[in-house]
Amino acid sequence: MQKELSSLKLFPILFGFFIMGFCDLVGISVTYAQSQFQWSESQAGFLPSLVFLWFFILSIPAAIAMDKHGQKKIVLTGLIITFAATLIPLIQFSEITCYITFVLLGIGNTFLQVSLNPLLANVVNPNKLGSYVTLGQFIKAISSFLGPIIVGYFSLKYASWEKSFYIYSAITLMVMLWLFFTRIKESRSENNVSGLIETLSLLKDTRIMLAFIGILCIVGLDVGMNIVTPKLLMERIGLIKEEAAYGSSWYFAARTIGTFCGVLLLTKLSERTFFKFNMFLVLLALISLFIVNSQSLILLSVCIIAFGSSSIFAVIYTIAIKINPNKTNEISGLMITGVAGGAIIPPLMGTAGQISGSQQGALLILLVCVVYLSFCSFKLN
Repeated sequence: MQKELSSLKLFPILFGFFIMGFCDLVGISVTYAQSQFQWSESQAGFLPSLVFLWFFILSIPAAIAMDKHGQKKIVLTGLIITFAATLIPLIQFSEITCYITFVLLGIGNTFLQVSLNPLLANVVNPNKLGSYVTLGQFIKAISSFLGPIIVGYFSLKYASWEKSFYIYSAITLMVMLWLFFTRIKESRSENNVSGLIETLSLLKDTRIMLAFIGILCIVGLDVGMNIVTPKLLMERIGLIKEEAAYGSSWYFAARTIGTFCGVLLLTKLSERTFFKFNMFLVLLALISLFIVNSQSLILLSVCIIAFGSSSIFAVIYTIAIKINPNKTNEISGLMITGVAGGAIIPPLMGTAGQISGSQQGALLILLVCVVYLSFCSFKLN
C-alpha cells in the first residue's frame, strides 16, 4: 500500500530525532564533569558508558515490546524517560545525580532509536525511507551541534553548565505532547515478533553481523571524536576547557552539513558507493590527526571526519534492513543494540590515553574502528 506523506504526522516524528541528539551531550559533558568532579581519564571515559550501555541491554527487548504495544507508544515512553532525565539536574546536581541523569538519557534514547525509524516508515514512501532516515540523522546532527554551544553559554553566563537542561526539558515536553496528540496509523506485522534467541540468530547471516559490528564502530567513532576533540585542543594547543569545548561544535557543524549532503547524494548514489568513498576520506583525516599540531589543521581534520562519517550510520542501517525486509523490527533492534559501541569505545580510549600519557592512545582506538568500517564498506553487500 502506497503511503501518503503527511506533514502534520511527519513533523513530530522528525522532532523526535532532535530529542535523540540529546545523548550526544555526554561528549561535551565529560569535559565539564571531569573538571567539576576531579575525575581521572578512566573515570571520565566511564560516563559515556552509562549512556550507551543501555543500547546493548534494552534494544532487542524494546523491539519486541514495539511489536506488542506499537511504535508510537515506545517512542512516547522514550520521550517520557528523557523528560525525567532533563528534570533531575534542575532539582539537584551532584556527582550521583549526574550519573542518574545520563543513565536515564541512555535508556530514553534507546527506546527512541529503536522505534523512531519504524514509526517514520508509516508516513513516508518506502522507496524514500533511506533518504528520510538520513534526514532524521541530519536533524539529530543539528541537535548535537547546538549542544556544546548551549552548554558553553550556560557555563560562561551562569557558571553552571547543568542549567542548560532547562532548554532540553522544555523541548522534550513540547515534542512529547505534540506526538501524543498526533494520530498515526501503524502497519503491524502479521506474525508475532521473534523472541530474543530468534532475533540474535539473525547474526548468523554474515552480512547482518558485519552491519552490527559496523554500527558498533561508527557510533564509537562518533562518541569518541566528540570526546577527544576538546582534549586534543587542550593538550596540543593549550586551550582552556570553555574554549576547547567549541571544538565539538565544529565537529557537529561539519556532521550537520555532511548529513544534509548525504540526504541529497543518497538519492543519486548507491549506499555502497557512498560508503566506500566516505570511509576513504575519514581514514585519511584520522591518520592526519596523529601528526598535526596547529589548531586550524586539527579542526580541519576533525571536520573531514565528521563530514565523511555523518551518514554512515543511516547507510549501514538501511543496508541491513534491505537484507531481510520481513524482519524489520528484529533487525532494527539488533542494529540499535550496536549503538552500545558508544559504551565500549570511550573507556578503551580513556585507558589507552592513560597508558600512552597522551591522546595518541585514544586516537589509536578510533583508527581501529575506521579501518574496520573501511573493510566493511567493501564486504557489506
